[in-house]
Amino acid sequence: MLKSKFWFIIISLVGVIIAFLGEDILPSRFFNDVNTIINDPWNEVGFNGSYPLTILFYKLTYLNKFPISTIGLVQFATAALLLYKIGVPNDFNKIKLKNVVIYILLIVTAIYLSMPTKEYISFVFMSMLVIIFKKQKSMISSIILVLIGFLIFAYTFRDYYYFVIVTAALLFILNKIKLKSRLASNIFFGLLFAITLSLSHGAVKGEFISQTTREKLNNYRESIGDTEMNTAIVSPVDTSTWYGESYGIIFGFFSVNFPVNTLIKNLNSPQVILFIFWQIAFFILIFRKFLMASLISQKDKSSLVLFYVLIAFFITQGVFEPDLGSAIRHKAGIFPIIYFTLYNDQLGKKLF
Repeated sequence: MLKSKFWFIIISLVGVIIAFLGEDILPSRFFNDVNTIINDPWNEVGFNGSYPLTILFYKLTYLNKFPISTIGLVQFATAALLLYKIGVPNDFNKIKLKNVVIYILLIVTAIYLSMPTKEYISFVFMSMLVIIFKKQKSMISSIILVLIGFLIFAYTFRDYYYFVIVTAALLFILNKIKLKSRLASNIFFGLLFAITLSLSHGAVKGEFISQTTREKLNNYRESIGDTEMNTAIVSPVDTSTWYGESYGIIFGFFSVNFPVNTLIKNLNSPQVILFIFWQIAFFILIFRKFLMASLISQKDKSSLVLFYVLIAFFITQGVFEPDLGSAIRHKAGIFPIIYFTLYNDQLGKKLF
């Protein structure tokens, strides 16, 4: 156990250094939101919405008065402390696929927390949710806690978490039924539900969900020649029709979670290839763990609640994410849930 904690501290210290030096070593496009968050040029500060609430947080904590390097150091240091509070797995020092995936995500999280960012708010919130979740003795109270937490977060911070929690609730209900292929069934019904919601939105608003999010952002990026367009998630089928939108959501899900198509387009970009292989390994690990958990937890399906949240989040990313980089950045925001779900059997509360 001491070796695992020591290794956790070593990786965390590497992350702290990266977060501190982020402003000097990262491309300028990583810092596009910094001026908005720190200086609030359009007077957006408030209690509702991701930008207004993030601006308010940095204003109230006076972090907006510090150099970006100091902000990065403080943010990742507190993030590492929160993960340490959640717990360190007994075998964290061993070189195996699950640990390597988490090591890389820790470093990626350090990169995205090296500046004022909305992901820091997400990380802190998810950490507190997991810490409180661990202390719950009743699984029912744990489920209620997750539900209330995500509803509050969706209302005050990011609307798409409504999409996550509703999809997770659907998966929870479906898994009360004995399904032949649990993994395939969860993905199929989750995607079907996402498609139904998007088409319903289109019928009411006249525009499908991916058109109002991913497509608009990608069109804007193309117009300004954004260098991240090589990892953009753009459906090969026009999404202005019901069948095009349906295909686009399915295409988006696999482009985010199993991005083989993006790999083919970026064979000359080593950093992109690295993250694509990381994403594929991560996807396989999560769903392998889910399958193992579902086989063990035949009597109490409620114990899989965090897996439903993660699957719902991955499906939601398939609807909203404009590119692979954004998808990985947002995973850094929910890292505490990913971390706890992968290591729950070693962190003081067995979910199955």
